Formats: sequence, C-alpha cells, structure tokens
Amino acid sequence: MRELVTERLLLRGFVPDDVEAVHAYAGDPEVCRYTDWGPNTLARSQASIDDVCAAPAAGELEPVTWAVTVAGNVVGACSVTVTSVEHRRGVMGCVVARAHWGRGYATEAAAGVLRFARADLGLVRVEATCRPGNVASQRVLEKIGMQREGLLRSHLLVRGRREDSLLFAAVD
Repeated sequence: MRELVTERLLLRGFVPDDVEAVHAYAGDPEVCRYTDWGPNTLARSQASIDDVCAAPAAGELEPVTWAVTVAGNVVGACSVTVTSVEHRRGVMGCVVARAHWGRGYATEAAAGVLRFARADLGLVRVEATCRPGNVASQRVLEKIGMQREGLLRSHLLVRGRREDSLLFAAVD
C-alpha cells in the first residue's frame, strides 16, 4: 500500500499493533454517533484491524484503507473504494478520534485521499455520504471541494432505525 504524506499527517497501512488506538475512536459512542457501525467492543475493533491487515493489495473494487497518523500516533482512518472501474467512480470515507477533532486532520486526510483517488486510481467521480446532523463532516467534504448533490432517504439501517444520508461528490 502506498503511503500518503500531507503537511502534518502520514497515512499508512494499518498494523496489528494499532488496535488500541483504533478502539479509542471505534469504541467511542460520540465518534460513532453518525456512523452505521459501532460503538465497537475491543474484540470487534480487533476483528476490524485483522480484516484490514489481511485485505489483498488494492485492486479493482478493493478498498484502500489508511491509518491517519500524527507524529506516529493513529488518530483515525480514511478509505477509498473503486465502485465502478468502467465509469471511473469511487466512494471515500474518513473518521477521526474525538480527542483530535477541530484540528483540521479530517480535512487534510480526506484531501490527500481525494488526490490519490484522482491521480493514482484515475477516478473521475468520488462520492461521500454523511448523516444530515453531522455538520462537521459536511464542512470537511465542502472544504475538499465536494458538492452536496442530494438527500438519500432511508439510506442506512443504523442500530435498528432507517436513517437518511447526504450525498456529496467531487467530479473532475
């Protein structure tokens, strides 16, 4: 997996020793408030790390997931998945530990992943979704140049309830 370097961040592949840092955000109910996963048990966080570490090299329709690190410490994760090779389309996502909110790390990491998606994967359209109440994520997506395209009604089943999502996209 290719590492991505931004002004303050290193995005690298996950390693098994990252489980405690991952669980710090994946087990936090406030971080998971707008996600369709979590809050995780430590065992679930371990299983997630095991899955990411065992994933094949990035290829067609395989997700690429990076650990977002600051000074060697894991503070979150970002990913991109090619959803259509033919149409050069993909989807990306990002999560940052609550202790690191408000520092611009999500914006910086997401911008790096979007550059990778365009330059390395050749994607023309990259989409991202977030829940309507997640104003911070909406701002991140807007800051990296994505435009809000619409509301996906009843998009996700989250902890037993149907939830809407906002659709954002960057198009070259």
